[in-house]
Amino acid sequence: MRKLGIILLFLLSFLSQAQENPVHWKFEAKKVSDCDYELIFKAKIDEPWHIYSLVKAGEDGPNPTSFVFNKSKDYQLIGKVVESTTTKVFDKVFEMNVAYHPKSATFTQKIKLLSADKIKITGTYEAQVCTEEKCIFPPADKFEFELQGTPACAGMAGVEATDVDSTKMLSKDCICDTNAIVQAKGGTMSSKTLSLSSKVSEADKDETTEQSWWGIFIAGFIGGFLALLTPCVFPMIPMNVSFFTKHSKTKAEGLKNAFIYSLFIIVLYVGLGLGVTVVFGAGALNTLSTSVWFNLAFFALLMVFAASFLGAFEIILPSSLVGKIDAKADKGGLVGIFFMAFTLALVSFSCTGPIIGTLLVQAAGTGNIAGPFWGMLGFAISLSLPFGLFAAFPGWLNSLPKSGGWLNSVKVVLGFLEIALALKFASNADLVVQAGILTREVFVSIWVVIFLLQSLYLIGVFKTSHDSEVKHLSVTRMFFAIISFFITIYLIPGLWGAPLKLFSGILPPLEYSESPHGFGGGGNNAVASVQNVDPEFAKHIEVNKNGIVHFKNDYENALAYAKKVGKPLMVDFTGHACANCRKTEDYVWPDAEVIKRLNNDVVLVSLYVDDKRALDPKDFMNVIWFGKEREITDIGDKYKYMEEMLYGQSSQPLYVLLDHNEKLLNKVRGYDPNIEEYISWLDEGINKFKSKEKKE
Repeated sequence: MRKLGIILLFLLSFLSQAQENPVHWKFEAKKVSDCDYELIFKAKIDEPWHIYSLVKAGEDGPNPTSFVFNKSKDYQLIGKVVESTTTKVFDKVFEMNVAYHPKSATFTQKIKLLSADKIKITGTYEAQVCTEEKCIFPPADKFEFELQGTPACAGMAGVEATDVDSTKMLSKDCICDTNAIVQAKGGTMSSKTLSLSSKVSEADKDETTEQSWWGIFIAGFIGGFLALLTPCVFPMIPMNVSFFTKHSKTKAEGLKNAFIYSLFIIVLYVGLGLGVTVVFGAGALNTLSTSVWFNLAFFALLMVFAASFLGAFEIILPSSLVGKIDAKADKGGLVGIFFMAFTLALVSFSCTGPIIGTLLVQAAGTGNIAGPFWGMLGFAISLSLPFGLFAAFPGWLNSLPKSGGWLNSVKVVLGFLEIALALKFASNADLVVQAGILTREVFVSIWVVIFLLQSLYLIGVFKTSHDSEVKHLSVTRMFFAIISFFITIYLIPGLWGAPLKLFSGILPPLEYSESPHGFGGGGNNAVASVQNVDPEFAKHIEVNKNGIVHFKNDYENALAYAKKVGKPLMVDFTGHACANCRKTEDYVWPDAEVIKRLNNDVVLVSLYVDDKRALDPKDFMNVIWFGKEREITDIGDKYKYMEEMLYGQSSQPLYVLLDHNEKLLNKVRGYDPNIEEYISWLDEGINKFKSKEKKE
């Protein structure tokens, strides 16, 4: 039927060919800069006719509108033709969804001139024109634009792919595409550049992320262990293991079923982690983890869970939902075992939810799908391990402590920890907008109170409403009380500027305080360092908590200064809410040899990719990012875009050593706390820069 409809349509079209074309075209060129133009094709369409989208709807669908440009060494196409918004409907003749333009349409092609002469841009365009009853097929027609180049345009032809000027790339008039990236005020970065940068990054990915993935896996494993000790999960261990051993015909069958049950637990939780990542995207999750509103929402959510853990109320899922899932678990076989695992996940949600949520947010900071995978794998293995082990050795069940008041104590302690953790998310939001509310002193003060109350609770000074009487302190309870008191006492000097390295990456940075730099933060030496800097650049330079001189969110001046003093440029892609960035600054940068190289041998610039403060309106940029044209209006997006487009990575920290032509001196470096390797990496880049300078 569809084929017959198309044949009839073509016959009607043939009879209509003699009529006048109902589409009236108009061409114009819009100047963006001396060498950049937008070629605009405007179509005014008589009713009831329409023309179709640039994208073909299907194999038997209508012909798409098309534009063909004749090749020339005098100009370069930037990206593809972009069309105005289309109308999408189901076409009865073609029996498929189609996109078309009624009444009017605009098509835009960006180009860059590569010659100082007068340049002709020529080609052809073609569009099928239809109503609901018939179509006509006007022949392809020619277009021509005549544009005047400038001497500056002639210098753009043949620019090497690695000669990328990032300051020009990030200029106001930049229109950048993932397929063809262009700087409107000089310099060209082609698709070859992007692929080269990506290859550099891919070569380093295993090296820079393997260790962080192991860290995420271990964090997940610890999170699963904590979940085991909650009242939602712990009582189910002997109950479920006994079910398998009693309802299986043989011991081997019971063992097999218990292990299948453990495997289903792993599949469910890993599937959850991957599902969330696939839906939102790994890069998007990384962006989300630095979002002000997301962090505030997560802060509120954790505070609700904390109130529940402390006994204010119980969080339970609808009994009807749990009942339906539980009923399916009674069917037996693999399906029944799967739903038993599903029931565990639902029933334990009130205890595991905050742990899983926190884990996913932290794992998303890698900007890679492997982060949530490894985190949830560690969590699921830890959570499922007891079910398999106790099924293999049922006699061990007798050694398990009986459920009772101690489980509630675990829940209360987790409640205190939830409050402490919730504060971290509130701090992330505060740091991103630089509000100055949760300064380091305020944060540490609240933590001191939290851990002091937890310590007093553990030794029985007070109890919550649903606690049982503490007749004596058990060895385990005393052990945890000692740890809690230690944390309390350890935190107190932080109120006066102590570094508190044990909590590096969690506490706000030392410079984000009411008394900048505190004890050992640089003092007079820091001031002297700035005073010794060229006066032209001194106002742009800061000194961090380690006494290291650096530029902050000022790539352009840092590059200019590096050229003036004859040193390589070290770019530190960092973030206010980046835990691993703080760890590097607290454990690696304070080393005397590292400080020596950062202050004497390189020019350091720190670019904060999560800084939500607005750019000066004159510095706003239009770019093609994630497949769409977007306007970059804040500081963080400016440098996040730079990191992703040039180096193919979205996680922080990322360290890059560049020469004065902004070429990589060695491999980019991600988070790795090994000081000796960090020094070797610095020396490699510095020595390569010196050898290049001698040759030139």
